[in-house]
Amino acid sequence: MDNQAEVREFLATRRAKIGPEQAGVPLYGNRRRVPGLRREEVAQLAGLSTDYYTRLERGNLRSASESVLDAISRALQLDEAECAYLRDLARTARDGARPARRRIPAKQVRPSLQHLLDAMTGAAATIVNGRLD
Repeated sequence: MDNQAEVREFLATRRAKIGPEQAGVPLYGNRRRVPGLRREEVAQLAGLSTDYYTRLERGNLRSASESVLDAISRALQLDEAECAYLRDLARTARDGARPARRRIPAKQVRPSLQHLLDAMTGAAATIVNGRLD
């Protein structure tokens, strides 16, 4: 997945996770076409124009300053890991580098898998997790 697609998916899913009542946005009527906040509402909460936020959500983070990223993080109520990921996406957009992946601490191998590995004396074997670590 390219950087722009990652940005789109990340911001859209985070926007969908927070409801207007959680963000303190007044509701007018009970019908909403989108789950969570609308782009206009996120832009208003972040102090940005709707057009600028829309460009950012479409994956164009090249021009996003730290203060803009902070404002979006506050508007979407991102946790620390999500804020770091958003910054990585912005850095990648500017530098063209891949985002830094967080290291997940090594977990113990289940005894049944260790027993299977120990029994495989005539072949090479390895165990990886879902991230191929």
